[in-house]
Amino acid sequence: MLLKQRYTYTDYPRVTKKQGRHYDVGGIRPLPSVTTVLDKTSDKSAIVEWRARVGEKEASKITTQSAGIGSKLHLNLEHYIRDGKEPDGNYFSRVLANLVIKKGLVNVDEVWGLEAPLFLTDLYAGTVDCVGIHNGVPAIIDFKNSRKDKKKEWIEDYFLQLVAYAEAHNEMFDTTIEKGVIMMGCHSGNYQEFIIEGDEFQHYRSLWYDRLYTFYKSYVFE
Repeated sequence: MLLKQRYTYTDYPRVTKKQGRHYDVGGIRPLPSVTTVLDKTSDKSAIVEWRARVGEKEASKITTQSAGIGSKLHLNLEHYIRDGKEPDGNYFSRVLANLVIKKGLVNVDEVWGLEAPLFLTDLYAGTVDCVGIHNGVPAIIDFKNSRKDKKKEWIEDYFLQLVAYAEAHNEMFDTTIEKGVIMMGCHSGNYQEFIIEGDEFQHYRSLWYDRLYTFYKSYVFE
């Protein structure tokens, strides 16, 4: 696998607004991040129920731990892709990174960008984990960790992230990416991979623009 600089990705300043994270890409206004759009238009009932069930203190502890593991997982994968450095850090960070490396990244032919900033003109912006070629096909790739193994129907927002970044990359660089890959290391020790392409990719593309429309219906311009 090779890191090939086929495109130039430019960093954009992050701006915190009352709606959430935005990026100043030099347009008429800062653009909401993909994660902000999804957060503001998602059904949070399951999360509210979970926090009530386990208690606020335990929920906050779990959330903080998972975020820390996820950050280190991403760093380990970036260092491996850039310079072949072996994963380090705590047990989960090393194990999960090695799962993704051995079972996921082995199918990545080349990487064009890591933590690549992207935006769709006047609509949204964000930073994609990885973009490149997966099993011979251009793809947006996202790295995840999970305390429990997932079912596909539970992770719709992950797929919406993929198509949002693909749409932005296609506009910015005249690519034709219509494939998304979730590479997930689970705390159970299992590796899970979810791929969307073809009609399924188009289905989630339509859902993404529905969510974007819903977001902007209630958006307050500052």
